[in-house]
Amino acid sequence: MLKRVYNIDSKELTFSFSQNEDDFIVEEIPIKFSNKGNFLILKIKKRNLSTWDLITILSKNLNIYENEIGYAGLKDKNATTIQYISIPKKYSKDIKKFKNKKIEILDTILHANKLNIGDLLSNRFLINLKGVDYITLNKIEKNIKTILKIGMPNYFGFQRFGKEVEINLQKAKDLIENKIHIKDRKLEKMLISAYQSYYFNSWLIERLKLNKDRFELINGDIFNNKIDNKLFTAKNINKKIEEDFTLNKIVPTGLLPGKKVFRSILNARQLEEKFDNSDIYEKGYRRDAVVFPKVLNIKYNKDEKVCNLDFILPKGSYATVFIENIANKNFNF
Repeated sequence: MLKRVYNIDSKELTFSFSQNEDDFIVEEIPIKFSNKGNFLILKIKKRNLSTWDLITILSKNLNIYENEIGYAGLKDKNATTIQYISIPKKYSKDIKKFKNKKIEILDTILHANKLNIGDLLSNRFLINLKGVDYITLNKIEKNIKTILKIGMPNYFGFQRFGKEVEINLQKAKDLIENKIHIKDRKLEKMLISAYQSYYFNSWLIERLKLNKDRFELINGDIFNNKIDNKLFTAKNINKKIEEDFTLNKIVPTGLLPGKKVFRSILNARQLEEKFDNSDIYEKGYRRDAVVFPKVLNIKYNKDEKVCNLDFILPKGSYATVFIENIANKNFNF
């Protein structure tokens, strides 16, 4: 597996971090719902269940097809998570009878559409770091200030690749080269997505090596305009581009290779093409290369040596990557 590198100019920090229902809590910050329509939105609190587990349980208990259930994001299994799920309105009476020890329905609301992946604004996290002494706490706070200023490399976290990373990536490669065939379309797409993500992470590692102080912008980069969420290419990196990046109005993007995707040009393309693959038959994407977390609070329990972080990340970004960035090292989760 690739070693993710970070642009924090400091030594590795020593503290412990693990994903479990007490030390890893995440809540989706949802889009605005219409309060009317043919779909019922469920605000669900679950413990030690993946989103797929949740969907399977709801499907069996409500006697509905899994593809009738919509979701805005995939959430980790080893955690306490609050997320939003949609079901057809006609199952409203059935959901009132639903009971499960690991699942609590906090609220329901009507909406005009079925939820699709990405139908959320961001995610809020409450995470405990343990074994933190005063010296380490000061370093954590210092590193966070740096990250808030220069941004966080937006790597895909380990969760994206599954437990058998090398095997999954090889299966994806074999799929693309028509050496194997998988009947399960969901599994096929997951494997290809992991393969695309591997290319993105590999590219991001090389980009970070260009400048340790800050993500370096290059002529020909493709940017995401954060105001209207549209992509544009900058042939020349000028002062205005640099200022807009500093203010988080725009952000450079990296390639997830595939079909029907914009590719960078000029100098940016020279590096990007090393991490491209035109044989990937799924749709390609561009992903923000850098994100700017919002830290709401940092609490410290000196007796237990626990540092609690309360922060928000844009949708699709990984809290585990943020923790790694703070520690300036990869964790073996």
